[in-house]
Amino acid sequence: MREWDVAECAAFGHTPKQALRGALAASTIAFTAFAEGRAEAMFGLVVTNALCGQGSPWMLGTEAIYAHPRAMIGMGPRWVRTMAAMAPCLSGQVAAANLRAIRLLRAWGFTVGEVPSARGSVLFVPFEKETANV
Repeated sequence: MREWDVAECAAFGHTPKQALRGALAASTIAFTAFAEGRAEAMFGLVVTNALCGQGSPWMLGTEAIYAHPRAMIGMGPRWVRTMAAMAPCLSGQVAAANLRAIRLLRAWGFTVGEVPSARGSVLFVPFEKETANV
């Protein structure tokens, strides 16, 4: 798993395996990204408020996903549309120093906040996307 994913999991008190299993169990929808026949990333959506259409997307992966940047950026809009059909208001948190993840979120049309908040020793910034018109 990517170093920042491990750090983010730890900030929430989970091992990577616990975080992945918990996220999968709580998700309304989840995906696995394969590269060369190996599962290199898993991501999905936890609907946090169905009545208000709010959800929290998540992704945990290995460094191998960065070997396929065009694929990750290109498939993102389709994944976001799929999640938006279930929760048009998407939001979450990402480690402020996780610059690769922040670039990917921005490429997928998310707005990343500037004001960090601490969770343990990790500073997080919020990200969001209002997808009501997707």
